[in-house]
Amino acid sequence: MITASEDGTFLHRYSNGLILLAEAMPWVESTAFAVAVPAGSGRDPIDRSGLASLTCEMCLRGAGERDNRRFMSDLESLGVNWHDSVGSDHIRLSGACAADAFPQALGIFADVLRRPRLPRDELENARQGLLQDILSVEDDPADLASRELRRRFFPSPFHRPHEGEADHVRAINWEEVREHYEKHFRPNGTILGVAGKFDWNGLRDQVGELLGDWSASEPCPIAETPQQPIIWHVDYPSQQTHIAVAYPSVPYDHPRYYEAVGTVGVLSGGMSARLFTEVREKRGLCYSVHATYKTRPRMGAVICYSGTTAERAQETLDVLLRELIRLREGVQDAELERLRSQYRTGLVMHQESTSARSGALVHDWHLLGRTRSLREIEERIRGLTTTAINQFLRDHPPRSFTIVMVGPKPLEVPRDVLDANAS
Repeated sequence: MITASEDGTFLHRYSNGLILLAEAMPWVESTAFAVAVPAGSGRDPIDRSGLASLTCEMCLRGAGERDNRRFMSDLESLGVNWHDSVGSDHIRLSGACAADAFPQALGIFADVLRRPRLPRDELENARQGLLQDILSVEDDPADLASRELRRRFFPSPFHRPHEGEADHVRAINWEEVREHYEKHFRPNGTILGVAGKFDWNGLRDQVGELLGDWSASEPCPIAETPQQPIIWHVDYPSQQTHIAVAYPSVPYDHPRYYEAVGTVGVLSGGMSARLFTEVREKRGLCYSVHATYKTRPRMGAVICYSGTTAERAQETLDVLLRELIRLREGVQDAELERLRSQYRTGLVMHQESTSARSGALVHDWHLLGRTRSLREIEERIRGLTTTAINQFLRDHPPRSFTIVMVGPKPLEVPRDVLDANAS
C-alpha cells in the first residue's frame, strides 16, 4: 500500500507489516531516520528488568559483516549522528547524515535490525555499562524521584525503569538476550520514519530490498494492570528534597488533546508560567520546577517536578499542589497568547529539523495510526480558546495525584489534595 499527500508525506505498508513513513523536506541537504521496534522494556520478564536495554546495547556491537569496531568507524566515516533509546513499547534507533550518505547508513542499520552479531564476548562490557547507568540514577536523587514516580504511576508492566534493576541485569545471560531479540525484533509492529531530502521511489525500493523479506512473527500479548494513586516517600540522606507528582489526563488520540497540553503550557514553559512564578520567583522556594505532558497508548499524564532544600520542602509541596488544584479555576487570555507564541516557535524549529520530523512521524503513527502535518498542528493550535481550555479543565480537573518525595523526611499532603484523590 502506497499513499502520498499534498504536504509531502508518504506511507508504504510492506507485505510483512513493516510501515515506512516519509516527509519530504527538499530545501535541506540532510536526511534523518527514526525506527521503533516493538521490543521495549514492557516486554521484559518480571525477573529480568533491563533485558530490553541490554539487548539494545548488544545489537549495536556489530551487525552483518561488521564487527563492533568497523560498525562504529563506518558510521563515523559517513558522518552519521545516531542515537539509541529504550522505552516501554519500543527500542528506538535514530540518526541523521548528509543526504548522499543516507542510503549507506540505512543499510548499516538494516543489518542491526535483522543481523545483529550479539557477540558473546561483549556481553560483560555491555552489562557493566548498563549497571553504571542504573547506579547513576540511584546516585542522583532527582532521577531517582522520576524513576520511583514512574514505578508507582504507570500501568504494569510499563511502569518498569527502562534501564532495569541492577540484580536483574547481573543475572541476564547471553541466551536470554538472543531470545529477546528473536521474539520481539519483527517487521510487523516496526515503524520506520524518514525526513529530509530523498527520492521517494528510490527510498521505498531500497527499504523493500533491505527489509521487505524480513519474516513476520506473532506478537506476544501484554495485559496492562492500572495502578491507584499513592503517596510515597523514599528516605534519602541529603540536604535536598525532590518532589515528583503525576496525575492522569487524556491520551494523544483524544479530540481534546490540544486543550490538555495547553493546560500544561500554562503551568510550565517559561519564566511567566505559573509554577515558575508562584513556586520559584515569588517565594524563592526551589531551584527547579517544571511540568510536562507524557503519553502512551490509551493514556495521558501530567508529570511535575520540583527540587528544593529540605527546610523548604513542605512549603514547596504545598504551593506546587495548590497551583495544580487552582488550574480548575481556568486560564486567562494572556496565558493563552503566551502559549501560542511558544507553540509557533516550536513549530518553526520542527520545520527545520529532519530529526524532529522523522521522530514525529513514528510517534504519530504509534499513537494515532496516522501522521499529522505541521499545518494541521498549527491550525489546531490557532483554534485554541480559553473557553475550550476552561471547559476541558471543568471536565478533566487535576486529581488522582501520585506523589513521590525523595529526601530526609516525608512531607504532609494537604487535605484538599487527599480529597481530590478520593473523589
